[in-house]
Amino acid sequence: MKKEIFNQLLKNELLKAFSGVVLVKKNNETLFSYEGGYANKSWKVPNTMQTKFRTASVSKMFTAVAIAQLVEKGLLDFNTKIWDLLDFKSTNISKDITIHHLLTHTSGIADYYDESTGDEGWENLWKERPIYNMRSLSDYLELFIDKQRDADPGNQFKYNNAGYILLGLVIEQITGKSYFDYVTENIFKAIDMNDSCFISLDEVHENVAEGYEEIDGKWMRNIYTATPGAASDGGATSTAEDLITFIQGLKENKLVNEEMTKKILAPYVLDEESNGFRDYVWKYGYANYFLLDNNENIVRGGHTGEEYGISSRLYYYPSLGIDVVILGNIGFSAGSLGWEIHDLITKEL
Repeated sequence: MKKEIFNQLLKNELLKAFSGVVLVKKNNETLFSYEGGYANKSWKVPNTMQTKFRTASVSKMFTAVAIAQLVEKGLLDFNTKIWDLLDFKSTNISKDITIHHLLTHTSGIADYYDESTGDEGWENLWKERPIYNMRSLSDYLELFIDKQRDADPGNQFKYNNAGYILLGLVIEQITGKSYFDYVTENIFKAIDMNDSCFISLDEVHENVAEGYEEIDGKWMRNIYTATPGAASDGGATSTAEDLITFIQGLKENKLVNEEMTKKILAPYVLDEESNGFRDYVWKYGYANYFLLDNNENIVRGGHTGEEYGISSRLYYYPSLGIDVVILGNIGFSAGSLGWEIHDLITKEL
């Protein structure tokens, strides 16, 4: 694949308006990179490849790898039932839910936030409980633990953040460490993701982009609209290069053995709501969204991430060995750009 095909992106209006960074690599070769907008609008500090961005749900992939590591060590199984791992005193969570169900969003449990309600639903969630109090995984439990289930386990795919909160609690229960310490030690440090961490929006750190939303014609920071701390369903902070290091390290069996890597990089359940969009078969695996062609060949894998003031994409194209990272510090800014890059790549197949 020639680098030159990406040059046309420089004329793209979406890219010109984008605040963040874009990195496309094939192995160690950079096919395209872009830095734009400001990490701090007040002082006009530009975004660079060294800028760290919050990644939202892209970091669900870290949770899935952490679980796979524990399975590899024999400390649990993908078919282990969640009731055997966590002590539920009062809950509507089914006793038949397994680790596999949680990883693939097929548990049927109610989420702590119904994404179909949009911005209004998210804002209403925090009217009676201050968003700044959301600091640990257990803080989320009261938001969903007693809700009526949406479906029986294994019956349907429905994207669910609460399931990944439970997976984080499983990691803490088994390892005796905080979720954040475990991932830092066994993923970030293990493959030299030296610019990846878990930090709160109200902490001061060097080279970290602020998140912004334009509301009623004014630019607003996301300090009152995004949860301050990360959680096991999303929110790690990283750089574009570190995310490339992660996805390449995963594919090269540096985080788990070859057998376990194949399980992480495999599609399992059909996303019926998205299926057929852009003429692809849409499936989900272990924190991995897959686009397949009509012959069930994987065209693209990876994950997306969206929060107030945060928009991210981590994609990989297995048949081409190409990896794509898009990190933005304005909400819902990476999606359309991701499709532009996707179309450039797939036209070369």
